[in-house]
Amino acid sequence: MADLLSPRDRPSLRDLLAGPGPLVAPGAYDALSARLVEQAGFDVVYMTGFGTTAGLLGRPDVGLLSAAEMVDNARRMVAAVDVPVIADGDTGYGNAINVIRTVQSYEQAGVAAIQLEDQVTPKKCGHMAGKEIVSLPEMLGKIRAAVDARRDLLVIARTDAVAVEGLDAAVERAKAFADAGADLLFVEAPTSEEDIEEVASRLAGVGPLVFNWAEGGKTPPLSLERIRELGFSLVLYPIGTLLAATAGIRGVLETLRKEGTPVSALPGLPAFDEFTDLVGLKEIGTLEQRYR
Repeated sequence: MADLLSPRDRPSLRDLLAGPGPLVAPGAYDALSARLVEQAGFDVVYMTGFGTTAGLLGRPDVGLLSAAEMVDNARRMVAAVDVPVIADGDTGYGNAINVIRTVQSYEQAGVAAIQLEDQVTPKKCGHMAGKEIVSLPEMLGKIRAAVDARRDLLVIARTDAVAVEGLDAAVERAKAFADAGADLLFVEAPTSEEDIEEVASRLAGVGPLVFNWAEGGKTPPLSLERIRELGFSLVLYPIGTLLAATAGIRGVLETLRKEGTPVSALPGLPAFDEFTDLVGLKEIGTLEQRYR
């Protein structure tokens, strides 16, 4: 995990993606959950927009957060870990000109890859009903702007066309995204294993593919081995940490409400010293001694 004074060099996300895949990216919604992902041994963290919205606002992922709020969250998460952070960039928060600033801001925050989607603004979570998408020329302009604006940041281009125009349209959009310079292709929310297989088959060789293993979402929960067989390069598990935290908090609060104290819940929780170690208290003590 990142030290206050001397964080380790981050592995290259490009190199990780070039390795034997797929690369597994658990979702995180704040700096603490990002540290937990890294502590669990994963090589990359995914900043979920769904979780960021829930964590910052306690509201659903329907386009309520601004670019500045998302960048601030990304910056804190990047500072907390020594592994690459992939960040949800929603629609880019405007037109192609806005996308330029969004990409530059994410890259200045230290993000290794940004995910941009072809929904209209305000967007919705990819596994919610009622989505709308922008025209293909508009999205291609955004992708070209993102590619021109970045230095080393990877651009993940996501289409939500499956729910709006069907699988064929989504595949054709993904091909066009690759031609526009996107580094990874992301067809959101196919609803059957057959559709997932068709996406993988028709986009084989076009560009590295992203699989969104959205916990409880519209896409069937394939095994990691099956995802590997289909040739996906990156697998996102976006909200499992958020759901687990929600369940844990509910449980402690229920115990507190019923029993008046959380004593009976404590055996299932990290010990106080274990938690302070996790968030770097020993490092703080060392620095206090150095500068005393």
